[in-house]
Amino acid sequence: MDIRILYIDDDLALAHLVKRNLGRRNQEVIHTHDPEVAIDHLRDEHFDVIVLDHYLNNMTGHEILRRFRDLGINVPVVYITGSNEARIAIEALKSGASDYVIKSVSDDFFPLLADTVHQTVANARLKTEKERADEETRLAKERAEALLAEMNHRVANSLSLVAGLLRLQSAHTDNQEVREALEETQSRITAIAGMHRSLYSADDVRSVDMQPYLSTLVNDIAMTVGTRHSPSLVTVDADPINLPADKGVSAGMIVTELVTNALKYAYREGEEGEIRVCFKQIDEASARLSVEDDGIGLSASKPSPKSTGLGTKIVKTMSDTIGSGISYPETERGTKAEVIVSLVHPKT
Repeated sequence: MDIRILYIDDDLALAHLVKRNLGRRNQEVIHTHDPEVAIDHLRDEHFDVIVLDHYLNNMTGHEILRRFRDLGINVPVVYITGSNEARIAIEALKSGASDYVIKSVSDDFFPLLADTVHQTVANARLKTEKERADEETRLAKERAEALLAEMNHRVANSLSLVAGLLRLQSAHTDNQEVREALEETQSRITAIAGMHRSLYSADDVRSVDMQPYLSTLVNDIAMTVGTRHSPSLVTVDADPINLPADKGVSAGMIVTELVTNALKYAYREGEEGEIRVCFKQIDEASARLSVEDDGIGLSASKPSPKSTGLGTKIVKTMSDTIGSGISYPETERGTKAEVIVSLVHPKT
């Protein structure tokens, strides 16, 4: 490995020996005894490493290390000090030196210095390569997230367009069954579109904050389905829980089906009531998603015999996917449906 060294030492005889010995190992040594000249070299030329002696005329290597730090010079430094000066070496490491070598008159000094220089440069290059790889990974991640956000934006717009077309078609049909089927389909598409809209507007495109998502979703359902059925008040009480996109879509579909069903069947025609959507954290691993009303009860709120049962199938499938499945706890009034949602991400 070719290495270019800036050697700072006022011992000219030792500097000559260092140049000769390290030169045999393809380590080019540029020597100076003047710190100001050294700084000029570092500004104008490339060096892989600095070898810095502690004792210099009118200053120490510690002072030069501080100057390097103040000037933003980040070339790795191998510090040279005496055999009985461990404290000086430790202080040099604290001041930014990468390693140190004990100066001696024995023949072992030059091989040790050469090996230390080689290892220091290898570590510095490895660190630089890692930082470059980390930066490339970060930029690639940002590009991928930007593309994903743009994809979510386009998907949301496309789904919103489809939902709008269904709304127009629903408004122009006199068949009640067709109108209700179109409205249900519109609500399902709106749930998915809302998820994509939440994803492209979030800082993290991989997950969605369920609190604003559910509020917007329930409002859309009430505007679409509620205007043709009971004048019920739909409320949302949700903790700021983040779910991965796939789980968020499933939870949104469950809420869509349950709220739609409650708007249609929970209260008698013309009767006002409340429908409550809750998503509350139980512990670190789970949360409870529920839809509850004070209406006529589950046994009396059966859907029309002409219903396809698609909504029930959707709820069952989605609730099995994200948690414990759907359950209907007993209540004094009305109906309550709940799912215990798992917040634990599966290991990949």
